[in-house]
Amino acid sequence: MTMVRQLIERKGRTLYSVEPEDPVLEAIRQMAEHHVGALLVMKGTELQGIISERDYARKVILHGRSSAETPVWQIMSSPVITVTPDQTVQDCMHLMTERRVRHLPVVEGNRVVGMISIGDLVKAVIEDQQQTIEQLESYIHR
Repeated sequence: MTMVRQLIERKGRTLYSVEPEDPVLEAIRQMAEHHVGALLVMKGTELQGIISERDYARKVILHGRSSAETPVWQIMSSPVITVTPDQTVQDCMHLMTERRVRHLPVVEGNRVVGMISIGDLVKAVIEDQQQTIEQLESYIHR
């Protein structure tokens, strides 16, 4: 069973973030530049929220707001649903399904140590299943 700690060690601990007062346009630019669907909203080292492409589409575009003039704090999701490095991939998939989110910041103590997406979880499940298949095939061919 894969743990969140293993996921963030494999994918790296690079975190992308914006500040609450930054314009939404800056958040969208960063998401595009880093090829991610969500950013942490940080004030110093404190996690304030999360902003996703979904937030942008639903809270800026559909309401006719200006992405250059709207600050991130007005559309970010808060409080943030987080997980710890000691949780399982299955725990995270259940949480994402139940809460209808696609990204989960990973928090250890009071510090953000990573971020995982639904894509990361699906990849981990596929890898686990492939490993199980290989083990079963090896056992059968003995």
